[in-house]
Amino acid sequence: MLFQTDIAIVGSGIAGLSFAIKLAEKRPDLNISIFTKENFDSGNTARAQGGIAVVLDHNKQDSFKSHFKDTIKAGKGFNDPDIVKMVVEQAPDRLTELIEWGSKFDISSGGDFDLGLEGGHSYNRILHKQDFTGLEIQTKLLAKVVSYPKTQMLSHYFVTDLITESQDGVSTCIGIRALDINNNILSEIKSRVTLLATGGSGKLFSNTTNPPVATADGVAMAFNAGARIADMNFVQFHPTALYQKDTLPFFLISEAVRGYGAYIINKNGRRFLYDHDQRGELATRDIISAAILKELAKTKDQDVYLDCRHLDQRKFATHFPTIIEHCRQKGINVKIDAIPVIPAAHYQCGGIKVDKNAQSSIKNLFASGECSRTGLHGSNRLASNSLLEALVFSHQAAKFIVPRIDKINRQPGSISMESSSIKREKMDETLEQLADTLKSLMTYEMVYLSPVSEKNSVLEELAIMRYMLAKTFDNNTFSLEYYELRNLIIAAELVLKHAVLFEERQAIIKRALS
Repeated sequence: MLFQTDIAIVGSGIAGLSFAIKLAEKRPDLNISIFTKENFDSGNTARAQGGIAVVLDHNKQDSFKSHFKDTIKAGKGFNDPDIVKMVVEQAPDRLTELIEWGSKFDISSGGDFDLGLEGGHSYNRILHKQDFTGLEIQTKLLAKVVSYPKTQMLSHYFVTDLITESQDGVSTCIGIRALDINNNILSEIKSRVTLLATGGSGKLFSNTTNPPVATADGVAMAFNAGARIADMNFVQFHPTALYQKDTLPFFLISEAVRGYGAYIINKNGRRFLYDHDQRGELATRDIISAAILKELAKTKDQDVYLDCRHLDQRKFATHFPTIIEHCRQKGINVKIDAIPVIPAAHYQCGGIKVDKNAQSSIKNLFASGECSRTGLHGSNRLASNSLLEALVFSHQAAKFIVPRIDKINRQPGSISMESSSIKREKMDETLEQLADTLKSLMTYEMVYLSPVSEKNSVLEELAIMRYMLAKTFDNNTFSLEYYELRNLIIAAELVLKHAVLFEERQAIIKRALS
């Protein structure tokens, strides 16, 4: 059993893997351990269809300034301008590294990168590998990371909590608690540095494109350890999730499909988005999602449609084979059928507050990827900025840690313990009831449209749920399902508390300006 490591990485997506590679290249003597609660490709990275936004030198029309402006506009100005500038200007270098590590991207007939267009972008700047870009990157990063002899990957290990110590008012992370799911053993594993790269919180919502592993684990454990959490109310809903009743998670229909020329229509074939924004299908995700929900409220329909029937089907099939095949399996022929879609929870723009080096408010604890709040996205992420963000902040973290790691002492004294017994029927029944209640409470309308009084009422319900969950289990009972639900309830409370604070601040600003 592992009880000590130099670097503990929680999560095996693009953020965690690129961080591991960077450290292993610079410091091959370090013991690096990557923990993931399911398989190494179970997260969101492998499901990223669209691509990675990069301004390239050969595209003379585009510029860093344009990418900067598009990002700020999408985020409604709640972005950190210095962070946005850093990320967009690093993009070409981070792309070069991806290619050096083996990732391939589509090339046009002219021999340049085949750059796609997505909502909110002023120019074609999205590098992609057909419609499975994330899978391409994930596969190549996994192949790269296992080539380092002192890097080990531990699947089916669920990290439940951080271990911290406090001295002179400074809190320091000295390790993690990890549940060996297969053997039901909880161990303390000491580390010199810990990186959280645990992804998002989509499972909070009934409608989501996220895989089942997206249970806000990193945010919850960081919050429990006392780290600063910010902007959890900025939850992005993707406007075009394939709607199929009683099927979760919803399959994502990439932003790139609209960039390629697909229309969003209602059941009568009307392109209603222009009623809300002059960019129509190329507006940002928040605007399109809100427009669709307004349309559904008006028509009382269950879904709207993504119409690809007017496109060159041969070229369309070349660009989007995964989407076309998935639709075919569900009985949808994109040549003759419009695709039923609805908005679904897709991306967590807030999270663990970090600085430009991905360092949290707890010493030696870093966060990268969707679980972090870097300041890049503001209130709404610009399409295809997420893979880029993870690469940049994992790079920043590694660059910061390498010259400092030798000054961080190893911590002794790890332990492990087996779970106590519990009546499984009672546990499962309680978990199922609480999980169903949570999903019924957390909706787009609750986060963005309900009044503060209603949010506060739900917060009271969530506090009761948290109490009921704690009463059902004791500290010696280890259950993956318990920890996930605990984390989701914490995340739900943070989302609504931050939403209330945000609305109250906005109201104060509005009164001051009137």
